[in-house]
Amino acid sequence: MLTFKQVEALYWIVQLGSFEAAASKLNASQSAISKRVQELESTFEFDVFDRSKRSARLTEKGEELFHYAKELLERRDEIVERVSAKEVLVRRLRLGVTELTALTWLPHLIAAIKRAYPKVVVEAEVELSATLRERLEADTVDFIIVPSAPVSERFVSTHIASVENAWLCVPGMAQNKGSIPLSEIAQFPLLTQGNLSGTGMTYGRFLLEHGVSIPKVFASNNLLAQIGLTLSGMGVSYLPKACLNYLIAGGVLQEIRTRPPLPPIEYVALYRADHAYSLNAEIAKLAEESCDFSALLLTPQAPKPAPGQRRGIPSK
Repeated sequence: MLTFKQVEALYWIVQLGSFEAAASKLNASQSAISKRVQELESTFEFDVFDRSKRSARLTEKGEELFHYAKELLERRDEIVERVSAKEVLVRRLRLGVTELTALTWLPHLIAAIKRAYPKVVVEAEVELSATLRERLEADTVDFIIVPSAPVSERFVSTHIASVENAWLCVPGMAQNKGSIPLSEIAQFPLLTQGNLSGTGMTYGRFLLEHGVSIPKVFASNNLLAQIGLTLSGMGVSYLPKACLNYLIAGGVLQEIRTRPPLPPIEYVALYRADHAYSLNAEIAKLAEESCDFSALLLTPQAPKPAPGQRRGIPSK
């Protein structure tokens, strides 16, 4: 008799590439996973995996069975989500975000999800935009928040927010206090993000479209490293302005204004159209409500007043 445990074992072996990884994912022993596959093979009387290969390679009939198994699990999840109340819905949500979201409002989103769906387990991962899109395509994450880019009809896209970026450097690196033509930004050593970053790809294309040649470029796919290099005086970088305003206001960083200015980066929530369950649509709404790119989690906070002391009024 076919069981969901057998179907899940097959699905995760294929998705993760090995019996060992599937066992870890399903909190089972490797021998238990192997037994479930053997039970499938006994039920259908054919080999699901090609034993002559070192990796978990499906046979032709195994490939057919996998597609049915995937469809069966998706239908099960859809039924559970549609008929369950939010308070009792039990499932795992694999959430992927880029570094800026993780450094600003990700904890607020996870808290909102837990309030709305107390039994949903959130697994959050921080990756580059291109990697997250590949993971969504491969169905190894359920929901991602990334800079906008053209998407196929296979994905549902929900606009989340716009992020303004600015050219920033240490004071004194740029003498001109007004704005400069965009082409003159090339006179500085530039600290950029690579093409695996949605922001890096967008601004690389923006500079190319405006004929800006950049001979001196230092690329980093790590936002914190990019901020650190900028603060070290290594060059000029495009960085999210709102959450770094406290450094600009404090004279630690200086903004270079260009004509034209950098366009804002649009952030979207993406999930697969073939997984358009109620939960994914609700998480997109929660992301819209929770979104706040205005402050880094590590931004220094004003000290709290001592007990019995109100702000601005010394205690007696």
